[in-house]
Amino acid sequence: MSKTNRITPRTLKGFRDYLPEAMIPRERLIDVARGVYRSYGFSPIDTPALEYLEILAGKGGEETDKQLYQFEDHGGRRVGLRFDLTVPLARFAAQHIGRLGTPLKRYHIALVWRGENTQRGRYREFMQCDFDTIGTRSVAADVETVLVVHDLFRAIGFSEFTIRINNRMVLSGLLEQLDLDDQATPVLRALDKLAKVGPDRVAAEMTETAQCTEDQARQIVRLSEISGTNEEVLRQIEPLVAGSATGQAGLARLQEIVGAVRATGVAESRLQLDVSIARGLDYYTGTVLETFLDALPGIGSVCSGGRYDNLAELYTREELPGIGASLGLDRLLAAMEELGMIEKVATPAPVFIPYFDRDRLHDYLRLAAAVRAAGIGVEVFPEPKKLGQQLKYADRRGFRVALIAGESEFEQRTCRIKDLAAGQQQDVPLEDDAASILAAIETILGK
Repeated sequence: MSKTNRITPRTLKGFRDYLPEAMIPRERLIDVARGVYRSYGFSPIDTPALEYLEILAGKGGEETDKQLYQFEDHGGRRVGLRFDLTVPLARFAAQHIGRLGTPLKRYHIALVWRGENTQRGRYREFMQCDFDTIGTRSVAADVETVLVVHDLFRAIGFSEFTIRINNRMVLSGLLEQLDLDDQATPVLRALDKLAKVGPDRVAAEMTETAQCTEDQARQIVRLSEISGTNEEVLRQIEPLVAGSATGQAGLARLQEIVGAVRATGVAESRLQLDVSIARGLDYYTGTVLETFLDALPGIGSVCSGGRYDNLAELYTREELPGIGASLGLDRLLAAMEELGMIEKVATPAPVFIPYFDRDRLHDYLRLAAAVRAAGIGVEVFPEPKKLGQQLKYADRRGFRVALIAGESEFEQRTCRIKDLAAGQQQDVPLEDDAASILAAIETILGK
């Protein structure tokens, strides 16, 4: 191919390649999420990236529809790329619930696409790590959702984080009191922007899009600014929803969740009632939650979700209420990198064996096999280059340990073990079972 015909390698705006140093912590985080979800009995599923457009359109709200990647395929069908994993779940449940039964507890870790403006930690193609419970309205499922999120962040390594919860029925109750219950959707969409644009602009949007009076908008914003301990917030909500069965039901559910989470021993500081939490997607009906890192609140919610009791009715007459949450993997990784929580490595194997004695390839491979048999990852360099060159490669890739042996070491049945981070090294016996070598490796890796 001539030079003029070469295609410039590049990626689309909002999309990106993942190099090994990005994929390794990404996969580790997915493994942690998978382990926590499984510990609560959630089972894995998968669904197609492409759905019929009618499955997706109109399910997340006007803004989401604008961001939806949609087109006509070769068969003339209108199709779209999934913008989240919840709407496909509703379709999946309606289609398969007869065989799977309820409650259905599933987790789904997969890519989704939204054509939105890019921002810190947010791309147009991103991974979601969802878990959901389908087929029950029990408060136990709401409580378990909070507990899964709590255990997930503990397992990832965070000690300072806050799960903020609210209930859309509380907001709906207030709207009933203000004779605005038929304007719930535009009010909630406006309220969801409170943290980004502030109370004045939210109130202005409500008067413009929801036909609120200025006084009504102020009352709604005032509700969202309630603060204090969980007990204080509950007491302040009570008179605002008095006389509304919907609002009182939402308040009662919040009281139950707070009490149950407290009973499990979760620290009071980790669960906070926040009446401003609305969630922008239209399908939420009850409990909603967002999770913030105390050390980096400006990056936004890194795990969000809620209850959606009516979404599946679009696909089936059977009642399939659901609740769940989604870990924002890319946003959380951006936060962890900013907080210095991500180790810079380009290899998943901690042990490196340089191959510098051309005639000893079989010995190197036998040593590597013995280390791998003990469950420790190891890479053997593929070419017999100078030792110094290979150790530079090992440093650049982020290996923790190097096992160094040449002709004299093999003849004396020893192996030099080097801690690449500390620069320290020691000689150990080279037994057939490699027991001494494994013990030395585990000591270094356990530091």
